[in-house]
Amino acid sequence: MKNSAAIWIDHREALVVSLAGETVTLRHLQSGAESHFKPSGGWKSGGTIVAQSVVNEKSAEESRMHQYHAFYRNIIPLLENADAIAIFGPGEAKTEFAGEIGKVHVLRDKISAVEACDRMTENQFLAKAKGYFAS
Repeated sequence: MKNSAAIWIDHREALVVSLAGETVTLRHLQSGAESHFKPSGGWKSGGTIVAQSVVNEKSAEESRMHQYHAFYRNIIPLLENADAIAIFGPGEAKTEFAGEIGKVHVLRDKISAVEACDRMTENQFLAKAKGYFAS
């Protein structure tokens, strides 16, 4: 079996499974990104509530995108020895992460799949990764 890596990723966490022959390594990483914006402050606290929440939401979203980018960049070095990479996840994080990998010339052509996949336990994901690369 060649060196393979499977990643289950969302904006909060990632599971990275590395398969190298009979050796299997599972890593669980947290993004540390803040949760979605919830407006605070009362009526007339520094402008209209609508204008204030739009500005705050925009800056919070920009901050989150930078945190996601840093999270993706922390995962990429774990994939350097992989000959094939499969990316799974429930939301848009999987495609964002695939885009980040696409920026790394050495890894760009190693992505074999980007598929939607609901949340699963570590053991379920480990079985899915082994099954995916067994064929």
